[in-house]
Amino acid sequence: MNPLETRGRSRILLWLILAAVVVLYGFPFVYLLMTSFKTPLDTIAVPPTILPDPWTLENYVAALSRDGVIASLVNSVVTAVVSTGLSLVLAVPAAYAITRFRTPSGRVFVIAALVTRMVPLIAVGAPLIEVMRALGLTDTSFGLAIAHTTVSLPLSIWLMTSFFEAVPDELDEAAKIDGAGRLRALWSVVLPVVSGGLSVTAIFAFLASWNEFLFALLLTSVRAQTTPVVIANFQSQFGLDWGGMTALAALYSIPVILLTLFLQRHIVAGLTLGAVKG
Repeated sequence: MNPLETRGRSRILLWLILAAVVVLYGFPFVYLLMTSFKTPLDTIAVPPTILPDPWTLENYVAALSRDGVIASLVNSVVTAVVSTGLSLVLAVPAAYAITRFRTPSGRVFVIAALVTRMVPLIAVGAPLIEVMRALGLTDTSFGLAIAHTTVSLPLSIWLMTSFFEAVPDELDEAAKIDGAGRLRALWSVVLPVVSGGLSVTAIFAFLASWNEFLFALLLTSVRAQTTPVVIANFQSQFGLDWGGMTALAALYSIPVILLTLFLQRHIVAGLTLGAVKG
């Protein structure tokens, strides 16, 4: 067989496999989106249908008109933004110190930070409730943001460490020769170089807070409830309100999709940072 024909068939096979993976990965979200446009009776029809008939916005109107839904969306945004900011403020100097001082304790710290992610969240849920109650931070967005930071911070430190390692020390040394201190060099020289990595880390930290459910369930009751908890409480006379749940879930996905598209160029740059290091 001609080598060009073999290569062409291999490429076609690869594209078919990739298309199948995309379809399998994206189908649950497509089905959720289609369900959100069905009538309430069609959402519980047996057997279920994929396409709505007729198309309606009834579920969106009903979901947004429920008490607490708009407030939960605001709480989710505030909590995720505060948690992301805390993660970056703590992770950046920690990762920078680890990569520039290169002490054995720094390496141990990175490993220890990753090990903490292996601890089940439910194991720290009860102690965290007592801590937040003692600090007066229960049912507050700031208290929940702190709890979410404990989840995202270890990964943020690990990611930023790998990005800082791709930046040569000569940049810091050149900044020092020009009279800049270490913090000035970090802010003015190193961070602009790893801006793509910073975006990647921010995305992961934001998603860790945006999608978190357990801490939001344990640490909030009324004032600071986030949307995942509100979605889980959707009920109707027939049981779960699938129409309202899918409609609110579809709306809840929009900020993450827009944020990813907006930062796409920086994310690609961050993922390739250090690929040609050497």
